[in-house]
Amino acid sequence: MGMDVVDYEIKGSEMQFVEVELDPGEAAVGEAGSLMYMDAGITMDTVFGDGSSKQTGGLFGKLLGAGKRLVTGESLFTTVYTNQASSKLRVAFAAPYPGKILPMDLRQLGGTLICQKDAFLCAARGVSLGIHFQQKLSVGFFGGEGFVMQKLEGEGLAFVHAGGTVVKRELQPGQTLMVDTGCLVAYTPNVSFEIQYVGKIKTALFGGEGLFFAKVTGPGTVWLQSLPFSRLASRVFAAAPQRGGAREEGSVLGGFGAGGLLGSVLGGDDE
Repeated sequence: MGMDVVDYEIKGSEMQFVEVELDPGEAAVGEAGSLMYMDAGITMDTVFGDGSSKQTGGLFGKLLGAGKRLVTGESLFTTVYTNQASSKLRVAFAAPYPGKILPMDLRQLGGTLICQKDAFLCAARGVSLGIHFQQKLSVGFFGGEGFVMQKLEGEGLAFVHAGGTVVKRELQPGQTLMVDTGCLVAYTPNVSFEIQYVGKIKTALFGGEGLFFAKVTGPGTVWLQSLPFSRLASRVFAAAPQRGGAREEGSVLGGFGAGGLLGSVLGGDDE
């Protein structure tokens, strides 16, 4: 199975989706739950692992590929969308939360890209999804999202999703950048990655920042996101009512109503 070359268009601003155009016989691989819509004539096939040519070595090869995805926290399965018609058809994949979809041409990146374990959205058929372990064991204990990462290999297009605003940094040889582990979306394999202790203990206790940062050193390219999903989720959870019920939207004093903060403090939720 060769590498499919697909055309695409990314639409939207904060909540983006990517529309992929498939020629007859071409296929795209999508992460589970990422499909937005597709033209009639495209068939869906759920496969073990990523469905790439590297996993055609019998059942063992397929199980190995699926197991690699399981380690990264992804589903055992991916879905292959194939154009079985005689004309061009389109299939679209949506981003799971506000941010940007980044098209990555693996051929221009040397054939390999390392990215966060939940960053992959979809790709042209033939892109291999694997895992990437950091060399130092301490990275796994202290790096948060930094230890087990996804490795995308091939010569086609892959699309990764990042939260908030995305910045691309080209690092010169020896140039070092300190990054919050959750803000590192992807980097080329020639970038040196390690976890470094930063700050005093009181910074972690009262400053809201972590004790450990990702230290990336060039040469190479890194992509950073301003809003990691873990950070967004923690803020949503902190702001949500912990005892159920609803808050009055659009009102500054909504939290002080009978069912709001004052009611909760006084135990006055019961009518």
